[in-house]
Amino acid sequence: MKKIAILHLNGPEAVETTQFMGQSLQIHHLNCANDLEKAQALIAQFDGEVDVIALHGMPTQLELGPTRRAHEQGSLLTAVAQQTPVVDGRVIRAGLERWAITLADRAQPGIFSRKQVLMTPGLNHNGMARALEQHGCTLRYADPFIFFNLPKVPGIGFHQTRNQAAPFTLERLKDVDYQTLYPAGNSETEANSQAPFDWADIIAGDIGTIRHFAPNTLKRKIVVVENANEIDLADLQARGVDIVVTLMPSLDKDTDLGRWSAATVEAALTALRPDPNAPLDEDTYLDLMANLEWTPAIRVLQPENGEINRFAFVIHPLSVKFIHSHPAFRWTKYLPDSLVETVAAYMPPLPISRITGGQSPTTGQRIEGHLFSLAATPRQMMRRDERFTYDRLKKAAHMAERKGARIMGLGAFTSVVGDAGITVAHEADIAITSGNSLTVAATLEAAKQAVVNMGATDLTRGKVMIIGATGSIGSVCSRLLAQAIYDVVLVSIEPERLIDLKRTIQEETPGARVAIATRPDELIGECDLIVTATSAFGQRIVDITKCKPGAVICDVARPPDIGPEEAALRPDVLVIESGEVLIPGDIDFGYDIGLPPKTAYACLAETALLAMDGRFEDYTLGRNISVDRVKEIYRLFKKHQFQIADLRSFDEVVTEEQYAEKRRLAAELKADPERFARLQAETGAQLAKIPVQAKGVKSGGSNAGMLAAVAAAIGGLVLLLWRREQR
Repeated sequence: MKKIAILHLNGPEAVETTQFMGQSLQIHHLNCANDLEKAQALIAQFDGEVDVIALHGMPTQLELGPTRRAHEQGSLLTAVAQQTPVVDGRVIRAGLERWAITLADRAQPGIFSRKQVLMTPGLNHNGMARALEQHGCTLRYADPFIFFNLPKVPGIGFHQTRNQAAPFTLERLKDVDYQTLYPAGNSETEANSQAPFDWADIIAGDIGTIRHFAPNTLKRKIVVVENANEIDLADLQARGVDIVVTLMPSLDKDTDLGRWSAATVEAALTALRPDPNAPLDEDTYLDLMANLEWTPAIRVLQPENGEINRFAFVIHPLSVKFIHSHPAFRWTKYLPDSLVETVAAYMPPLPISRITGGQSPTTGQRIEGHLFSLAATPRQMMRRDERFTYDRLKKAAHMAERKGARIMGLGAFTSVVGDAGITVAHEADIAITSGNSLTVAATLEAAKQAVVNMGATDLTRGKVMIIGATGSIGSVCSRLLAQAIYDVVLVSIEPERLIDLKRTIQEETPGARVAIATRPDELIGECDLIVTATSAFGQRIVDITKCKPGAVICDVARPPDIGPEEAALRPDVLVIESGEVLIPGDIDFGYDIGLPPKTAYACLAETALLAMDGRFEDYTLGRNISVDRVKEIYRLFKKHQFQIADLRSFDEVVTEEQYAEKRRLAAELKADPERFARLQAETGAQLAKIPVQAKGVKSGGSNAGMLAAVAAAIGGLVLLLWRREQR
């Protein structure tokens, strides 16, 4: 049986036997009681009596970034032993830390992605720091204020980078006693250390140092340390820490918790090396480490925050009035709308709220979302090259990763710009979906309910028109509606794509009657259902006065294609929004997204649904939405008991009384063709007086000219307010 002695700076006195790599190890734990002379005496006592001596908390060398310094006390300790090798964990620590970070990320994908990390300390944790940086983390070093009580301000304290902190730190620590380097975790917490810990998502380093310097409140933090014991975990749990990751392998067969330091693991590997004369260098240890089978322990300390699948969703103002209504930007209503809209488009993504309470009644899986907003309106996105929006969505994806999201949905026009999410998915490190598969499914379900509520008894005998039929949503709606109704009219300004779509439908659904047109006016009067899904601005999409009595218009576009003034001309026609969705659980969006409580747009609901089902994959991308994907997302919709919300018309729920009134008016108009003809003539004249527009943008509308200096000044004010809100 191999024997090792572990010298603790201030720790237990015990002897234990354990199994490691298939062999028995006898471990002697020795307490030096912070006494260097006692440590020397113990080394002399066990020299030649054990196979390896390990120095726990007593490094022989200090490392920070590329800088290295020998520690004076460590040199004195290693000089005592004449027969037994003395190790301190230095050779294996960096390699095991890097490997452990990789394994932990595989076990819980995204746990480290894009996080803000406070190294506490960074001293002798180069492997940990490098691995975290490779996961996109932003690192700051607490070493100066930990060891020298420097102010926690930029350039002096915790804002320093590794290379800034290294020379300053090591020159002053090479002869500092070990008690200063490794304070006991049970000592009294230092005062005035809240700020750097508030900044961080992850606190990484040594467990004793973290417990000594961290404040009493560490809610929602992740702690990453070399090793920890159950007492350490209980302390961090009391402070509100969510997760603790211990990076070193466990020598215990009964627990996965890495309670052994790198020095102890290095001693075990040294004792068990096949060739006792092999040099104690990295190559020797690499071969031994390759035989280790382990995953770093990831302990969830707050069960109510664990086992939650996280997602993100991006929205944007549909018009400049949404900017005016934001509490931070109400002052912009005193400026020209064109100026505000143009300058706001350049703002970076803004975190809006946290979405909580979603849970599947079927599986019990809980979800949490993070809502982000771009500041560009649809008009601004369409006027700029697609790279303009891509760059902002890429930043939003990075922010979402930091929040722990593993999938991000693109809302409204962010899913329309450019290639409809393909480039964003390629450049982002998390999954991306446009949400359009569930948008299609919810639209068709809502349209079905609306037509039934308007008195239809046999949907297969009706006729449907899809305006914007060659778009990403319109094309798949057309194909699925043709399978249900058989008589469809496809309208688009792209005649060549209309021909292709018609041929596709006729191949998929033999017997379907398919008409195509570049304008809806001639055929709209024959249709029972009109679905409009365009991205057009400044034009009239639908002449509602030409609709047949009792027709249903399902307006999928966001912002909508049809305004309330137009709809009011025909009270017998039902205009509904695309199907909104009720997410199961006690859902709280934390922000007014413009819908009733617990109600989500279908594109947002798709993102939440994929997270709930654990489908962290690029799902709906591009303009060619798969019919199979629409059917699959609808199956998931049913599986997790999502529901279509009450149908709404211009932000108001349509009541049974309103349905009844529309049915009555439609019946009267159908029974009296002359009255209907007069109504069409009258409403046609009234419609001509309403400005031609779509999505709230009037025909020929343009931004007013503006001075560049004024725009720059306003932009600076907007950005300043945004940064203030971020803090």
